[in-house]
Amino acid sequence: MAYKLSGDGVDLPGFFSDLVRCETRLYNALNDRLRERHGIVTSQFEFLRYLRDHPGARVADLAAEFAIGVGATSKSADRLEKQGWIVRQPNPSDRRSSLLALTDDGSQLADAAEETFTDTLAALIGDTLDGSSGAAAVRALSKLRSVLERDQIGTPTG
Repeated sequence: MAYKLSGDGVDLPGFFSDLVRCETRLYNALNDRLRERHGIVTSQFEFLRYLRDHPGARVADLAAEFAIGVGATSKSADRLEKQGWIVRQPNPSDRRSSLLALTDDGSQLADAAEETFTDTLAALIGDTLDGSSGAAAVRALSKLRSVLERDQIGTPTG
């Protein structure tokens, strides 16, 4: 554990280290569980869930949501399409892009994986984020994310 409060200040490098290591460990644990139960990894689940919850999304929408490059996003969509979980449909308002949609198999997979994802998160962090300290952590991270997104910090250029 690297994060320390010192007087009124916050050890920002320690906070960063703890934040990144927690994210990495949670992501890896979710990857393992989703792969074991559904044959997918967390990034694939997140794409499927986003498409389920945002019908008519484009590759650019996914790239913006996950702060990754459009090229990498398109390749990920290609892999999901090859598995038969999504389809590309013509975009009636812009012929240069396609709209992405879940297939029935993709929708069923997203729904099944959602339960595994939620249960795994609850088991891993549920007890840690209870009460007022959990609510404060959620608010702080939400605020940080909002500021970073508003100011377009960390947004890939390609």
